[in-house]
Amino acid sequence: MRIYLTLTFLFISITGFAFVNKGRVDSLKTLVTSSLKNQSGPDTLNINRLNKLAADYFELNPDSTLYYGHKSINLSRKINYKAGIAAGLMQTGKANYFKGNFIQAKLDLDEAILIYKHLNDKKGLGNCYTVYGRMYNLLANYKLALTYSNLALDINKQLKNKLDIAVCIKNIGVVYYSEGELSTALDYYYRALFIDLELRDDHAAAASYNDIGVVLQAMEVYPKALIYYQKALKLFESSKDLNGVGTVYENIGEVMIAQKNYGRAVVYLSKSIKIAINQDDKDGMSSVYTDLGLVYGNYNQVGPAINYLNKSLEIASKYKIVYNEAYALIGFATVYNQQKEYSKAYKYAIEGQKFATKLGNLEVRTNAALQLNRTLAGLGKYDEAYKILRGYIAMKDSLNTNESIQKLTSYNLELNFTAKQHQLAQRQKEKDISYQQRIEQQRLINAIFLSIILGMIAISVVYYRQKRKQQKINAMLEEKNTEVLQQKTNLDDQAQKLNDLNVLKDRLISVLAHDLRAPLSTLRGLFSLLQDSTISHEQMLDMIPGVLKKLEYTSDFLDTLLFWINSQMDNFENSAKSFYIKDIVAYETESYHEQAALKGIKLVDSVPEDAVASADPNSIRIVIRNLITNAIKFSNENDTIEVTARRQDGQTHIITVKDTGTGMSEEQLNKLFKSKVNSKAGTNNESGTGMGMLFCKDLVEKCSGKIWVTSQQGHGTEFSFTIPTGFINETRLEVA
Repeated sequence: MRIYLTLTFLFISITGFAFVNKGRVDSLKTLVTSSLKNQSGPDTLNINRLNKLAADYFELNPDSTLYYGHKSINLSRKINYKAGIAAGLMQTGKANYFKGNFIQAKLDLDEAILIYKHLNDKKGLGNCYTVYGRMYNLLANYKLALTYSNLALDINKQLKNKLDIAVCIKNIGVVYYSEGELSTALDYYYRALFIDLELRDDHAAAASYNDIGVVLQAMEVYPKALIYYQKALKLFESSKDLNGVGTVYENIGEVMIAQKNYGRAVVYLSKSIKIAINQDDKDGMSSVYTDLGLVYGNYNQVGPAINYLNKSLEIASKYKIVYNEAYALIGFATVYNQQKEYSKAYKYAIEGQKFATKLGNLEVRTNAALQLNRTLAGLGKYDEAYKILRGYIAMKDSLNTNESIQKLTSYNLELNFTAKQHQLAQRQKEKDISYQQRIEQQRLINAIFLSIILGMIAISVVYYRQKRKQQKINAMLEEKNTEVLQQKTNLDDQAQKLNDLNVLKDRLISVLAHDLRAPLSTLRGLFSLLQDSTISHEQMLDMIPGVLKKLEYTSDFLDTLLFWINSQMDNFENSAKSFYIKDIVAYETESYHEQAALKGIKLVDSVPEDAVASADPNSIRIVIRNLITNAIKFSNENDTIEVTARRQDGQTHIITVKDTGTGMSEEQLNKLFKSKVNSKAGTNNESGTGMGMLFCKDLVEKCSGKIWVTSQQGHGTEFSFTIPTGFINETRLEVA
């Protein structure tokens, strides 16, 4: 997959032009050459022209950018023209970075930044930060890439230049995409697209449509991705942007590969590589060659496959395109593994793993781990293969979990974007009406002046006619304004209804992600092991009891969850009944006793036998389960978790889950029950959704209780909640 990063688009805020016309560049070159010959010494006008020429040549020939940039710097230093020096350094830094001379690029950009700061030139400073952000993203240093990209965005917000703001937002989205943060990248792409549409910039909008399609493709939402690719392709073709057309062709080809439609994939990839070669697009050539290698590998045509992969790796290595290097190396391992030539696959699988780790992208790391596992298993190195497989299953689980949440996020982002489009259309309609009003008013003024020129005799007649006409116009405009306001009200009502439905949907999906993820991931992992035949029969038999136990508990939890969902739709109060608290707590502590023991944690049930509560027992069971699993997550070996219940003021019970684990900071406590939080990893790197405590608060409050927490970092946590007391005159309640 390739995001749209043509040379001109990357530096649109630097050059000020979206396209470079070769004829115009040659004309400027002739003018500059002639001026320099006729001048006795350097002057600022010619220096500025040289810098403009260096910027314009960047897309056509980066070496020319270096030549004219250095010429500008030398002339500027002779007359101490600081602005000329800085502009020339920025152009040479940009060209050096593109050619892979990163050390020299950094020296050029750092000097330019110092000069721009001294001159208080925010525009130039923002342009340097933009170049730095793109350079560090290419080097897979995402932290610095985000830092510089955000600095550029802040400066352009101060300058209130929407075109540059959209470019900066898109650059930030590119960094998040490179990191594998697909939902965040998608959010930035939609924000950029909204500005593109607002500015009616079809070329920038085409790039945004393509980038959104790339993210949806990574989420495996292929039909929606193809829709966005077609939108991008239509706009790129209308603007005759060959680089953009080639990028979209490649992305559509990769969707065809994912859908195993290799015949159509070759058609699109062949078109893409032809354009990339003609444009001398190194990134594009490297990426498409890898795609073609994978296609021919699936056709079992090893010779062409290896030839294409060699071309890809050679280009990516020469120009230090880290992502493409990793992609090509993993492609080699994939093809050799398909042919069962594991000794050849080994070195590529190892190198691919190293580059994937350097990139930090979870999807790339997962693919690298899968190929390395297959290689090691094929070589008979089963212990190493099993170790890699465990890491692969963990990453795949995390990746699939992220994909579920990301797909939900992409749906919500698209809804929000659609609503914004409606608002934009509404504002445009209002502007059109206002413009029409001004036209009508101008017509009236013109008619009045014409009446004066024709003479005083016709004034009364013309005035009467214009007055009648104005009354009709005002009535029509008032009617149109009323229709606009009514439409706006209807849109607001529809948006509120959509929001309410989204809230309920998000809550249900968050519950599924929070409580069903681990058991299903275990089952998925076992099936993956069975499918790949990478474990022995004895290992499979050892795993089956644990999996069966988790499936049994998962089935029980699913029944409880379905009951809770029904309670959200119907009258919740009707589900309250009296029950022994001990029954529920004992069931949950027994279910999690083994999990706690595996971490060396002591799980104690200190609830009295005769404590009776009146509430929905299944809801209370969910709350206790969440609190126990949360305590286990943030406890270490030799820690203790204790569940207690005591009666308070004759009408309520206080149920407490106390642990001696890591505890929480004041900041975490303040956020806990107020909104979705960023879940921290547990003491054994356990993950979470951040929705558990909100879920518990909702259930407790629906049972007429309240929940709170006390904690001190390093000294454990104590969760407590209240529920009404009850009474039971019959036999002991059995927990469902």
